Amino acid sequence: QVQLVESGGGSVQAGGSLRLSCAASGDIYSRNSMGWFRQAAGKEREGVAGINRVGGTRYADSVKGRFTISQNNAKNTLYLEMNSLKPEDTARYYCATTTSIVPSLLEPTSYKYWGQGTQVTVSS
Repeated sequence: QVQLVESGGGSVQAGGSLRLSCAASGDIYSRNSMGWFRQAAGKEREGVAGINRVGGTRYADSVKGRFTISQNNAKNTLYLEMNSLKPEDTARYYCATTTSIVPSLLEPTSYKYWGQGTQVTVSS
């Protein structure tokens, strides 16, 4: 079992920045890929950014050049640096992990463990 707790969400104006964190605990040594996902009101959950065990990353087209995913293995923490935020980035953001190699870092169904999420609201 792996437990994930997100933090760092909040309300910002368009063009602003936020840094999300996801602290992992439990059977952390079995985890493999990790990812950030978001779900806006009335929409399906979508992949934002993912990172595999060796540091390979993938981003959704909508956030490329603005968001950066990283991990600190010593602190068992995953980060999402979000810059140049837009109103359409407003959503609840979740981190997720799994113990296996996933075929797609941005596919929600590939992940087994999920945090409770943190809300990001971007005003125009």
